[in-house]
Amino acid sequence: MSRIGKKAVPVPAGVTASIDGGLLSVKGPKGTLTLSLADDVTYAVEDGTISVKPANATKRARSFWGMQRTLVQNLVTGVTDGFTKTLEITGVGYRASSQGAKLKLQLGYSHDVDIDVPSDLDVKTPDQTTIHITGIDKQKVGQLAAEIRRWRKPEPYKGKGIKYRGEYIFRKEGKKK
Repeated sequence: MSRIGKKAVPVPAGVTASIDGGLLSVKGPKGTLTLSLADDVTYAVEDGTISVKPANATKRARSFWGMQRTLVQNLVTGVTDGFTKTLEITGVGYRASSQGAKLKLQLGYSHDVDIDVPSDLDVKTPDQTTIHITGIDKQKVGQLAAEIRRWRKPEPYKGKGIKYRGEYIFRKEGKKK
């Protein structure tokens, strides 16, 4: 039995949820998100909650149960609060600047790296070594953060590169003389 799946997702005031045609639609103050419903799981919207239950006793239905409940929770959280990922840049000469729908990174390559920012995400650079990515879709926020980080992963000797805020980088000692 899924401990996460047993809990119903509370729908706060100002948020509406509806199921129609195999889609769960959640509308809130920040926007609207939809989720295509899995066949092995049943969904019910009643008196301020969304409940998720397995449709049958198969292993596949039980596997999907907790994950689908978490996806529903992410929809509700996204339209109320939104999601934010913060990246930190470490290294001499490494910097970032946002220019409208583009993010310009200088990461020690012979050229600048320009990244197109999707229209539903917001990227801010409060200083040259910090990037804030904000949006209502958790998957899109995480995907853009991962694509930015991929350009210079943090290395274990000096710690140079792009890392998530709060991420621990295992440090290695250099070679001995």
